Amino acid sequence: MVKKISWINFLDKIKIPLLFVLFIWGVEIYEEVAGVYLGRYGIYPREMGGLKGILFSPLLHNDWNHIFSNSAPLLVLGSVMMVFYNRVAVVSFVIIYLLSGFSVWLFARPAYHIGASGVVYGLISWMLWTGLLRRNVKSIVLALCTVVMYAGYEQGLLPNEKGVSWESHLSGAITGIFTAFLFKNTIEIDEIKSDPWANEDTTKMLYLQSDIFDKTKAQRIQEAIEAEKQRLHDLAEIQRLRNLMGGDMGQA
Repeated sequence: MVKKISWINFLDKIKIPLLFVLFIWGVEIYEEVAGVYLGRYGIYPREMGGLKGILFSPLLHNDWNHIFSNSAPLLVLGSVMMVFYNRVAVVSFVIIYLLSGFSVWLFARPAYHIGASGVVYGLISWMLWTGLLRRNVKSIVLALCTVVMYAGYEQGLLPNEKGVSWESHLSGAITGIFTAFLFKNTIEIDEIKSDPWANEDTTKMLYLQSDIFDKTKAQRIQEAIEAEKQRLHDLAEIQRLRNLMGGDMGQA
């Protein structure tokens, strides 16, 4: 029962990247079955009609190879983000999705740009730079795992292959850096450092006065003199009382 509940919790955490990947597959299947091509809904830079591609472009792909290459990193990196960076995951994903597309619309060459590659590069970049900026064990380990899993993706940042939107890749990578920097100070629950001395008993007797090192040598000597004067005064008073009591007892 416990195992079943944990799986339900895990699926609930990764539902956004999971549903996103299922949706882009549904779009591709629809294009295949209906015999239509929706590439015209992609981003066309600096044209008002191309703005709609900011929303629709990541949902569209040229072929099955294209969608295969994007699905795995979307699901893996998206899930890692949702599980380990729950406080900033959703808003980071949305910023990467929209801002990478808007950057393509502003700066890319005139052509229809489609595919979720910009989002993929944004997630890779976000994971790497989050590790560099936060510098805790969890973030560094996840960043190193990302480097190992997606080594070679940096080649897509340059115009090396015809028909590939390297502008989307570069825009996504830059957006990932920006988003990681934006949320670098947002601490996750598991990153909060606990104080091991929080429950320490502070009522124990001190061997020295708490402010002893704040006083000068002259002040400490003066205090010692005053204390000695008070001690002598107390002794004299005690002796006087004894003499009085002794005198009274003699008269009785």
